[in-house]
Amino acid sequence: MEAANLVRMANQIAAFFAAYPEAQAVAATADHFRQFWDPRMRRQLMEILESGGAGLSQVARAAAQLLRDEAEARARAG
Repeated sequence: MEAANLVRMANQIAAFFAAYPEAQAVAATADHFRQFWDPRMRRQLMEILESGGAGLSQVARAAAQLLRDEAEARARAG
C-alpha cells in the first residue's frame, strides 16, 4: 500500500476518536490498528514512524509509538 494512503487511513481512524480524551483516543486508535489492520499494514506503519512519521497526526503517531513500545516489550520478554 502507498505510504500516503496508509497515513491517510491512520489519521482518519485517529480523527474518529478525537472526541475522546487524548490518552483514550491513542489507546483506541492503537487497538483499532491491532484488531483490524493486517500485519503488513502495521509493519509499514512502523516503518513510517521510524522514518520520522511524516504526515501522521499527533494521535496516530502516539498510537503507532504505543504499538512499537508493546512490540519491543514483548521482544525483550522473550
